[in-house]
Amino acid sequence: MRIAVGGIHIECSTYNPVLNEEKDFRIVRQAELLAAPYFQFLKDYPATFLPTVHARAIAGGPVSRATYDKLKTEMLDGLRAHLPFDGLYLAMHGAMYVEGMEDAEGDWIAAARELVGDECPISVSYDLHGNVSQKIIDAIDMFSTYRTAPHIDVQETMQRAVSMLVKSLQTGVKPVLLWSPIPVVLPGERTSTEDQPAKDLYARLPESDKVDGVWDSSLMVGYVWADEPRATAAAIFTGTDEAVLRQQATQLAQAYWDARDDFVFGCPTNTPQACVAQAIASPTHPVVLADSGDNPTGGGVGDRADLLAELIAQRADGVIVAGITDAAATEAAFNAGVGATLNLIVGASLDPSSPQVSAAFSVLRLVDSAIAAERQAVLRVDGIDLVVSARRRPYHNIADFTLLGLDPHRAKIVVVKSGYLSPELAPIANPNLMALSNGVVDQFVERLPRLRKTRQTYPFDQGFSFVPEVFLSARSQPKA
Repeated sequence: MRIAVGGIHIECSTYNPVLNEEKDFRIVRQAELLAAPYFQFLKDYPATFLPTVHARAIAGGPVSRATYDKLKTEMLDGLRAHLPFDGLYLAMHGAMYVEGMEDAEGDWIAAARELVGDECPISVSYDLHGNVSQKIIDAIDMFSTYRTAPHIDVQETMQRAVSMLVKSLQTGVKPVLLWSPIPVVLPGERTSTEDQPAKDLYARLPESDKVDGVWDSSLMVGYVWADEPRATAAAIFTGTDEAVLRQQATQLAQAYWDARDDFVFGCPTNTPQACVAQAIASPTHPVVLADSGDNPTGGGVGDRADLLAELIAQRADGVIVAGITDAAATEAAFNAGVGATLNLIVGASLDPSSPQVSAAFSVLRLVDSAIAAERQAVLRVDGIDLVVSARRRPYHNIADFTLLGLDPHRAKIVVVKSGYLSPELAPIANPNLMALSNGVVDQFVERLPRLRKTRQTYPFDQGFSFVPEVFLSARSQPKA
Protein backbone atom coordinates (compact mmCIF):
# COMPACT_ATOMS: atom_id res chain seq x y z
CA MET A 1 0.00 0.00 0.00
CA ARG A 2 1.23 3.44 -0.94
CA ILE A 3 -0.39 6.27 1.04
CA ALA A 4 0.35 9.95 0.50
CA VAL A 5 0.37 12.26 3.52
CA GLY A 6 -0.03 16.04 3.89
CA GLY A 7 -2.19 18.75 5.37
CA ILE A 8 -2.45 22.15 7.00
CA HIS A 9 -3.33 22.86 10.62
CA ILE A 10 -4.37 26.31 11.81
CA GLU A 11 -7.31 27.98 13.57
CA CYS A 12 -8.14 31.48 12.34
CA SER A 13 -10.31 34.11 13.98
CA THR A 14 -11.91 36.23 11.28
CA TYR A 15 -11.97 39.06 13.84
CA ASN A 16 -8.17 39.03 14.19
CA PRO A 17 -6.60 41.70 11.94
CA VAL A 18 -3.09 40.15 11.96
CA LEU A 19 -2.44 37.92 8.96
CA ASN A 20 -0.55 34.65 9.25
CA GLU A 21 2.34 34.51 6.81
CA GLU A 22 4.64 31.67 5.80
CA LYS A 23 7.06 32.61 8.59
CA ASP A 24 4.37 31.87 11.16
CA PHE A 25 4.07 28.21 10.15
CA ARG A 26 6.22 25.27 11.12
CA ILE A 27 6.49 23.49 7.79
CA VAL A 28 7.78 19.93 7.41
CA ARG A 29 8.45 18.54 3.97
CA GLN A 30 9.17 15.14 2.48
CA ALA A 31 11.33 12.98 4.81
CA GLU A 32 11.17 15.67 7.50
CA LEU A 33 7.40 15.14 7.64
CA LEU A 34 7.71 11.44 8.48
CA ALA A 35 10.35 12.26 11.12
CA ALA A 36 8.12 14.81 12.86
CA PRO A 37 6.99 13.62 16.33
CA TYR A 38 3.29 13.79 15.50
CA PHE A 39 3.70 11.50 12.47
CA GLN A 40 5.87 8.85 14.15
CA PHE A 41 2.86 6.56 14.58
CA LEU A 42 2.80 5.93 10.83
CA LYS A 43 5.64 3.45 11.32
CA ASP A 44 3.15 1.07 12.93
CA TYR A 45 1.19 0.50 9.72
CA PRO A 46 1.92 -1.99 6.92
CA ALA A 47 2.12 0.72 4.29
CA THR A 48 4.59 2.94 2.52
CA PHE A 49 3.83 6.55 3.40
CA LEU A 50 4.68 9.20 0.84
CA PRO A 51 5.15 12.62 2.47
CA THR A 52 4.29 15.89 0.76
CA VAL A 53 4.05 18.94 3.06
CA HIS A 54 2.43 19.63 6.40
CA ALA A 55 2.13 23.20 7.72
CA ARG A 56 1.16 23.96 11.30
CA ALA A 57 0.80 27.30 13.06
CA ILE A 58 -0.50 28.66 16.31
CA ALA A 59 -4.06 29.95 16.06
CA GLY A 60 -4.38 33.53 14.92
CA GLY A 61 -5.74 35.70 12.16
CA PRO A 62 -6.47 34.80 8.55
CA VAL A 63 -3.80 33.19 6.41
CA SER A 64 -2.48 35.49 3.71
CA ARG A 65 -3.64 34.41 0.26
CA ALA A 66 -0.07 34.29 -1.04
CA THR A 67 0.99 31.96 1.79
CA TYR A 68 -2.01 29.71 1.30
CA ASP A 69 -1.57 29.50 -2.46
CA LYS A 70 2.12 28.65 -2.06
CA LEU A 71 1.47 25.87 0.46
CA LYS A 72 -1.43 24.41 -1.54
CA THR A 73 0.68 24.39 -4.70
CA GLU A 74 3.49 22.65 -2.85
CA MET A 75 1.08 20.02 -1.53
CA LEU A 76 -0.34 19.37 -5.00
CA ASP A 77 3.13 19.22 -6.55
CA GLY A 78 4.11 16.70 -3.88
CA LEU A 79 1.09 14.54 -4.68
CA ARG A 80 1.92 14.60 -8.40
CA ALA A 81 5.48 13.55 -7.67
CA HIS A 82 4.30 10.47 -5.74
CA LEU A 83 1.74 9.21 -8.24
CA PRO A 84 0.52 6.52 -8.36
CA PHE A 85 -0.59 5.78 -4.81
CA ASP A 86 -3.48 3.95 -3.20
CA GLY A 87 -4.79 6.42 -0.62
CA LEU A 88 -4.36 9.90 0.84
CA TYR A 89 -4.31 10.97 4.48
CA LEU A 90 -4.75 14.67 5.28
CA ALA A 91 -4.01 15.90 8.81
CA MET A 92 -6.08 19.07 9.17
CA HIS A 93 -7.39 21.42 11.84
CA GLY A 94 -10.57 22.60 10.15
CA ALA A 95 -10.86 26.27 11.15
CA MET A 96 -8.57 27.90 8.59
CA TYR A 97 -9.66 31.17 7.05
CA VAL A 98 -7.80 32.63 4.09
CA GLU A 99 -8.09 36.28 3.13
CA GLY A 100 -10.62 36.60 0.35
CA MET A 101 -11.79 32.99 0.67
CA GLU A 102 -14.39 31.11 2.67
CA ASP A 103 -14.22 27.37 3.37
CA ALA A 104 -10.46 27.20 2.90
CA GLU A 105 -10.30 23.54 3.92
CA GLY A 106 -12.96 22.84 1.33
CA ASP A 107 -10.73 24.43 -1.29
CA TRP A 108 -7.63 22.53 -0.08
CA ILE A 109 -9.32 19.12 0.10
CA ALA A 110 -11.26 19.56 -3.15
CA ALA A 111 -8.03 20.43 -4.96
CA ALA A 112 -6.45 17.25 -3.61
CA ARG A 113 -9.48 15.23 -4.70
CA GLU A 114 -9.34 16.64 -8.21
CA LEU A 115 -5.70 15.67 -8.52
CA VAL A 116 -5.91 12.14 -7.09
CA GLY A 117 -9.11 11.22 -8.95
CA ASP A 118 -12.27 9.41 -7.93
CA GLU A 119 -10.73 6.02 -7.19
CA CYS A 120 -8.32 7.17 -4.46
CA PRO A 121 -9.83 7.10 -0.95
CA ILE A 122 -9.13 10.13 1.25
CA SER A 123 -9.20 10.05 5.06
CA VAL A 124 -8.88 13.19 7.18
CA SER A 125 -8.39 13.99 10.87
CA TYR A 126 -9.74 17.19 12.41
CA ASP A 127 -9.74 19.25 15.57
CA LEU A 128 -13.21 19.21 17.13
CA HIS A 129 -13.10 23.02 16.90
CA GLY A 130 -12.96 22.86 13.11
CA ASN A 131 -15.80 23.69 10.75
CA VAL A 132 -17.14 21.33 8.11
CA SER A 133 -19.08 21.92 4.90
CA GLN A 134 -20.85 19.76 2.33
CA LYS A 135 -17.96 20.54 -0.03
CA ILE A 136 -15.54 18.93 2.41
CA ILE A 137 -17.77 15.93 3.08
CA ASP A 138 -18.28 15.38 -0.66
CA ALA A 139 -14.54 15.23 -1.31
CA ILE A 140 -13.56 12.66 1.34
CA ASP A 141 -14.32 9.08 2.34
CA MET A 142 -13.41 8.88 6.05
CA PHE A 143 -13.35 11.40 8.89
CA SER A 144 -12.26 11.44 12.52
CA THR A 145 -11.98 14.26 15.05
CA TYR A 146 -10.55 14.88 18.50
CA ARG A 147 -12.73 13.79 21.40
CA THR A 148 -11.09 15.85 24.13
CA ALA A 149 -10.83 19.55 24.91
CA PRO A 150 -8.23 20.32 26.17
CA HIS A 151 -6.80 18.15 23.40
CA ILE A 152 -5.05 15.09 24.80
CA ASP A 153 -6.07 12.61 22.09
CA VAL A 154 -4.48 14.18 19.01
CA GLN A 155 -2.38 11.10 18.25
CA GLU A 156 -5.28 8.72 18.80
CA THR A 157 -7.43 10.71 16.38
CA MET A 158 -4.76 10.67 13.68
CA GLN A 159 -4.42 6.92 14.23
CA ARG A 160 -8.18 6.40 13.81
CA ALA A 161 -8.13 8.24 10.50
CA VAL A 162 -5.17 6.26 9.17
CA SER A 163 -6.51 2.96 10.53
CA MET A 164 -9.77 3.45 8.62
CA LEU A 165 -7.86 4.19 5.43
CA VAL A 166 -5.64 1.13 5.82
CA LYS A 167 -8.69 -1.02 6.63
CA SER A 168 -10.47 0.18 3.50
CA LEU A 169 -7.45 -0.51 1.31
CA GLN A 170 -6.81 -3.93 2.83
CA THR A 171 -10.40 -5.12 2.61
CA GLY A 172 -11.54 -3.29 -0.49
CA VAL A 173 -14.55 -2.00 1.46
CA LYS A 174 -15.57 1.53 0.56
CA PRO A 175 -17.17 3.14 3.63
CA VAL A 176 -20.18 5.41 3.78
CA LEU A 177 -19.69 8.96 5.09
CA LEU A 178 -22.51 11.21 6.25
CA TRP A 179 -23.10 14.16 8.52
CA SER A 180 -25.78 16.07 10.37
CA PRO A 181 -25.11 19.81 10.87
CA ILE A 182 -26.31 21.19 14.23
CA PRO A 183 -27.13 24.95 14.29
CA VAL A 184 -25.15 25.59 17.47
CA VAL A 185 -21.72 27.18 17.69
CA LEU A 186 -20.24 27.85 21.12
CA PRO A 187 -16.81 28.75 22.50
CA GLY A 188 -14.51 25.89 23.42
CA GLU A 189 -14.45 27.28 26.95
CA ARG A 190 -18.13 26.42 27.33
CA THR A 191 -17.80 23.00 25.71
CA SER A 192 -14.79 21.46 27.44
CA THR A 193 -15.06 17.69 27.50
CA GLU A 194 -14.00 17.77 31.14
CA ASP A 195 -17.29 19.46 32.03
CA GLN A 196 -20.93 18.58 31.51
CA PRO A 197 -22.76 18.21 29.22
CA ALA A 198 -19.88 17.77 26.75
CA LYS A 199 -18.29 15.15 28.98
CA ASP A 200 -21.26 12.79 28.61
CA LEU A 201 -21.85 13.62 24.96
CA TYR A 202 -18.29 12.70 24.04
CA ALA A 203 -18.40 9.62 26.25
CA ARG A 204 -21.04 8.28 23.84
CA LEU A 205 -18.64 8.15 20.90
CA PRO A 206 -16.55 5.08 21.86
CA GLU A 207 -19.80 3.19 22.44
CA SER A 208 -21.09 4.29 19.03
CA ASP A 209 -17.88 2.98 17.46
CA LYS A 210 -18.77 -0.50 18.73
CA VAL A 211 -22.09 -0.60 16.88
CA ASP A 212 -22.03 -2.91 13.86
CA GLY A 213 -21.68 -0.85 10.72
CA VAL A 214 -19.90 2.07 12.42
CA TRP A 215 -16.20 2.75 11.86
CA ASP A 216 -15.94 6.20 13.45
CA SER A 217 -18.20 8.56 15.41
CA SER A 218 -17.30 12.24 15.42
CA LEU A 219 -18.86 15.24 17.11
CA MET A 220 -17.75 18.69 16.01
CA VAL A 221 -18.20 21.68 18.33
CA GLY A 222 -17.14 23.98 15.50
CA TYR A 223 -15.18 27.23 15.68
CA VAL A 224 -17.28 30.17 16.82
CA TRP A 225 -14.82 32.98 16.00
CA ALA A 226 -15.07 32.31 12.27
CA ASP A 227 -17.75 34.53 10.78
CA GLU A 228 -18.49 32.33 7.80
CA PRO A 229 -21.52 30.19 6.84
CA ARG A 230 -19.95 26.81 7.59
CA ALA A 231 -19.37 27.60 11.29
CA THR A 232 -21.51 24.99 13.04
CA ALA A 233 -21.49 21.96 15.26
CA ALA A 234 -21.98 18.62 13.50
CA ALA A 235 -22.29 14.88 13.98
CA ILE A 236 -20.20 13.00 11.40
CA PHE A 237 -20.15 9.22 10.94
CA THR A 238 -18.11 6.81 8.85
CA GLY A 239 -19.04 3.17 8.41
CA THR A 240 -20.65 0.52 6.24
CA ASP A 241 -24.35 0.50 7.20
CA GLU A 242 -26.04 3.69 6.00
CA ALA A 243 -29.22 3.09 8.02
CA VAL A 244 -27.26 2.61 11.25
CA LEU A 245 -25.09 5.64 10.54
CA ARG A 246 -28.15 7.78 9.90
CA GLN A 247 -29.70 6.66 13.16
CA GLN A 248 -26.52 7.30 15.15
CA ALA A 249 -25.96 10.74 13.58
CA THR A 250 -29.56 11.79 14.16
CA GLN A 251 -29.50 10.71 17.80
CA LEU A 252 -26.21 12.48 18.48
CA ALA A 253 -27.27 15.67 16.72
CA GLN A 254 -30.52 15.74 18.69
CA ALA A 255 -28.69 15.14 21.98
CA TYR A 256 -26.32 18.03 21.28
CA TRP A 257 -29.18 20.34 20.35
CA ASP A 258 -31.15 19.37 23.45
CA ALA A 259 -28.14 20.20 25.64
CA ARG A 260 -27.44 23.61 24.08
CA ASP A 261 -28.63 25.62 27.10
CA ASP A 262 -26.64 23.46 29.52
CA PHE A 263 -23.16 24.40 28.28
CA VAL A 264 -21.49 26.63 30.86
CA PHE A 265 -17.98 27.71 31.70
CA GLY A 266 -16.10 25.13 33.74
CA CYS A 267 -14.74 27.66 36.23
CA PRO A 268 -15.89 30.92 37.86
CA THR A 269 -16.00 33.83 35.42
CA ASN A 270 -16.37 37.58 35.78
CA THR A 271 -15.18 40.91 34.44
CA PRO A 272 -11.41 41.52 34.46
CA GLN A 273 -11.83 44.03 37.28
CA ALA A 274 -13.82 41.62 39.46
CA CYS A 275 -11.49 38.70 38.70
CA VAL A 276 -8.41 40.66 39.70
CA ALA A 277 -10.08 41.77 42.94
CA GLN A 278 -11.11 38.19 43.68
CA ALA A 279 -7.61 36.90 42.93
CA ILE A 280 -6.01 39.45 45.26
CA ALA A 281 -8.45 38.57 48.05
CA SER A 282 -8.08 34.80 47.63
CA PRO A 283 -6.77 33.03 50.76
CA THR A 284 -5.41 30.20 48.58
CA HIS A 285 -2.72 30.29 45.92
CA PRO A 286 -1.79 30.28 43.15
CA VAL A 287 -4.86 31.78 41.57
CA VAL A 288 -4.56 31.04 37.85
CA LEU A 289 -6.39 33.79 36.01
CA ALA A 290 -7.18 33.23 32.35
CA ASP A 291 -7.27 36.26 30.05
CA SER A 292 -9.77 34.56 27.75
CA GLY A 293 -10.43 37.27 25.19
CA ASP A 294 -6.82 37.43 24.02
CA ASN A 295 -5.95 33.72 24.04
CA PRO A 296 -3.43 33.08 21.21
CA THR A 297 -4.25 29.36 21.10
CA GLY A 298 -7.87 30.28 20.37
CA GLY A 299 -7.04 32.84 17.68
CA GLY A 300 -6.32 35.88 19.87
CA VAL A 301 -3.71 38.46 18.97
CA GLY A 302 -1.86 38.07 22.29
CA ASP A 303 -0.76 41.70 22.64
CA ARG A 304 -3.44 43.18 24.90
CA ALA A 305 -2.30 44.76 28.19
CA ASP A 306 -5.67 45.49 29.83
CA LEU A 307 -5.30 42.82 32.53
CA LEU A 308 -1.80 44.10 33.30
CA ALA A 309 -3.25 47.59 33.69
CA GLU A 310 -5.92 46.28 36.06
CA LEU A 311 -3.35 44.41 38.18
CA ILE A 312 -1.27 47.57 38.49
CA ALA A 313 -4.33 49.68 39.31
CA GLN A 314 -5.38 47.30 42.08
CA ARG A 315 -1.79 47.02 43.44
CA ALA A 316 -1.56 43.27 43.00
CA ASP A 317 1.55 41.62 44.38
CA GLY A 318 3.27 38.29 43.81
CA VAL A 319 2.00 38.10 40.24
CA ILE A 320 3.31 36.42 37.10
CA VAL A 321 1.81 37.65 33.83
CA ALA A 322 2.73 35.31 30.99
CA GLY A 323 2.81 36.85 28.63
CA ILE A 324 2.31 39.75 26.22
CA THR A 325 3.57 39.70 22.66
CA ASP A 326 5.70 42.78 22.11
CA ALA A 327 8.81 42.49 19.97
CA ALA A 328 9.81 46.12 20.55
CA ALA A 329 9.63 45.82 24.34
CA THR A 330 11.57 42.56 24.18
CA GLU A 331 14.28 44.15 22.06
CA ALA A 332 14.45 47.16 24.38
CA ALA A 333 14.99 44.83 27.35
CA PHE A 334 17.82 43.06 25.55
CA ASN A 335 19.42 46.36 24.59
CA ALA A 336 19.21 47.63 28.19
CA GLY A 337 20.38 44.41 29.86
CA VAL A 338 19.55 42.68 33.15
CA GLY A 339 19.26 45.10 36.05
CA ALA A 340 18.35 48.08 33.92
CA THR A 341 15.24 50.14 34.46
CA LEU A 342 13.50 51.58 31.45
CA ASN A 343 10.30 53.33 30.57
CA LEU A 344 8.27 51.21 28.20
CA ILE A 345 4.92 51.16 26.49
CA VAL A 346 3.79 47.52 26.45
CA GLY A 347 0.94 46.23 24.32
CA ALA A 348 -0.66 46.90 20.92
CA SER A 349 2.46 45.66 19.16
CA LEU A 350 0.42 43.85 16.51
CA ASP A 351 -3.12 45.23 16.72
CA PRO A 352 -3.16 49.03 17.14
CA SER A 353 -6.56 48.83 18.82
CA SER A 354 -5.20 46.74 21.72
CA PRO A 355 -4.80 48.41 25.15
CA GLN A 356 -1.33 49.48 26.30
CA VAL A 357 0.45 50.08 29.59
CA SER A 358 3.09 52.76 30.07
CA ALA A 359 5.34 52.25 33.10
CA ALA A 360 8.89 51.96 34.41
CA PHE A 361 10.03 48.34 34.18
CA SER A 362 13.14 46.70 35.54
CA VAL A 363 14.72 43.91 33.51
CA LEU A 364 14.89 40.74 35.61
CA ARG A 365 15.83 38.07 33.11
CA LEU A 366 16.54 37.53 29.44
CA VAL A 367 16.16 34.31 27.47
CA ASP A 368 18.17 34.65 24.29
CA SER A 369 17.92 32.68 21.10
CA ALA A 370 19.76 32.53 17.81
CA ILE A 371 16.36 33.25 16.28
CA ALA A 372 15.34 36.78 17.22
CA ALA A 373 11.64 35.87 17.15
CA GLU A 374 12.22 33.35 19.96
CA ARG A 375 13.57 35.91 22.42
CA GLN A 376 11.76 36.47 25.73
CA ALA A 377 12.27 38.82 28.65
CA VAL A 378 11.00 39.02 32.21
CA LEU A 379 10.24 42.55 33.37
CA ARG A 380 9.12 43.73 36.81
CA VAL A 381 6.71 46.52 37.59
CA ASP A 382 5.72 46.90 41.23
CA GLY A 383 4.92 43.36 42.43
CA ILE A 384 4.32 41.96 38.97
CA ASP A 385 6.69 39.86 36.88
CA LEU A 386 5.72 40.34 33.25
CA VAL A 387 6.88 38.10 30.42
CA VAL A 388 7.20 39.75 27.03
CA SER A 389 7.97 37.80 23.89
CA ALA A 390 9.07 38.70 20.40
CA ARG A 391 6.45 36.47 18.80
CA ARG A 392 2.94 35.30 19.59
CA ARG A 393 3.02 32.27 21.85
CA PRO A 394 1.17 30.67 24.75
CA TYR A 395 2.49 29.91 28.24
CA HIS A 396 0.55 26.76 29.00
CA ASN A 397 3.26 24.37 30.21
CA ILE A 398 5.28 24.48 33.43
CA ALA A 399 8.45 24.33 31.33
CA ASP A 400 7.46 27.64 29.71
CA PHE A 401 7.84 29.25 33.15
CA THR A 402 10.90 27.39 34.43
CA LEU A 403 12.82 28.35 31.28
CA LEU A 404 12.27 31.94 32.40
CA GLY A 405 13.30 31.29 36.00
CA LEU A 406 9.69 31.59 37.18
CA ASP A 407 7.85 29.20 39.47
CA PRO A 408 4.07 29.38 39.04
CA HIS A 409 3.57 27.16 42.11
CA ARG A 410 4.99 29.89 44.37
CA ALA A 411 3.16 32.84 42.86
CA LYS A 412 0.04 34.33 44.39
CA ILE A 413 -1.50 35.02 40.99
CA VAL A 414 -0.58 33.60 37.58
CA VAL A 415 -2.15 35.30 34.58
CA VAL A 416 -2.10 33.45 31.28
CA LYS A 417 -3.70 34.24 27.97
CA SER A 418 -5.90 31.19 27.86
CA GLY A 419 -9.46 29.95 27.95
CA TYR A 420 -9.83 26.65 29.73
CA LEU A 421 -6.51 25.77 31.32
CA SER A 422 -3.97 23.40 29.87
CA PRO A 423 -3.53 19.96 31.48
CA GLU A 424 -0.38 21.21 33.25
CA LEU A 425 -1.77 24.44 34.67
CA ALA A 426 -5.21 23.18 35.68
CA PRO A 427 -3.94 20.98 38.57
CA ILE A 428 -2.03 23.83 40.25
CA ALA A 429 -4.87 26.38 40.04
CA ASN A 430 -6.12 27.21 43.51
CA PRO A 431 -8.53 28.45 42.25
CA ASN A 432 -8.94 28.96 38.49
CA LEU A 433 -10.73 32.14 37.40
CA MET A 434 -11.59 33.22 33.87
CA ALA A 435 -11.70 36.89 33.01
CA LEU A 436 -14.29 37.55 30.32
CA SER A 437 -11.96 40.05 28.74
CA ASN A 438 -12.30 41.81 25.42
CA GLY A 439 -10.46 40.64 22.35
CA VAL A 440 -10.90 38.88 19.03
CA VAL A 441 -11.83 35.63 20.79
CA ASP A 442 -14.37 37.28 23.08
CA GLN A 443 -16.30 34.72 25.12
CA PHE A 444 -19.38 36.94 24.82
CA VAL A 445 -19.74 35.72 21.26
CA GLU A 446 -23.19 37.30 20.94
CA ARG A 447 -21.63 40.77 21.01
CA LEU A 448 -19.38 40.03 18.02
CA PRO A 449 -20.65 41.03 14.56
CA ARG A 450 -22.12 38.08 12.68
CA LEU A 451 -22.41 39.16 9.05
CA ARG A 452 -21.96 35.89 7.13
CA LYS A 453 -24.43 33.67 8.99
CA THR A 454 -26.89 32.21 6.47
CA ARG A 455 -29.24 30.41 8.86
CA GLN A 456 -30.42 30.72 12.42
CA THR A 457 -27.71 29.58 14.82
CA TYR A 458 -27.71 29.34 18.60
CA PRO A 459 -26.76 31.38 20.66
CA PHE A 460 -26.93 34.25 18.14
CA ASP A 461 -30.55 33.34 17.49
CA GLN A 462 -33.02 32.09 20.09
CA GLY A 463 -36.41 30.41 20.11
CA PHE A 464 -36.19 28.54 16.82
CA SER A 465 -36.82 24.84 16.29
CA PHE A 466 -34.50 22.21 14.85
CA VAL A 467 -35.03 18.72 13.49
CA PRO A 468 -31.82 16.85 12.57
CA GLU A 469 -31.20 16.19 8.90
CA VAL A 470 -28.57 13.80 7.57
CA PHE A 471 -26.60 14.42 4.38
CA LEU A 472 -24.56 11.83 2.53
CA SER A 473 -21.19 12.47 1.00
CA ALA A 474 -21.49 12.65 -2.78
CA ARG A 475 -18.97 9.80 -2.85
CA SER A 476 -21.33 7.62 -0.77
CA GLN A 477 -24.30 8.06 -3.10
CA PRO A 478 -25.09 5.47 -5.78
CA LYS A 479 -23.73 6.43 -9.18
CA ALA A 480 -26.34 7.03 -11.85
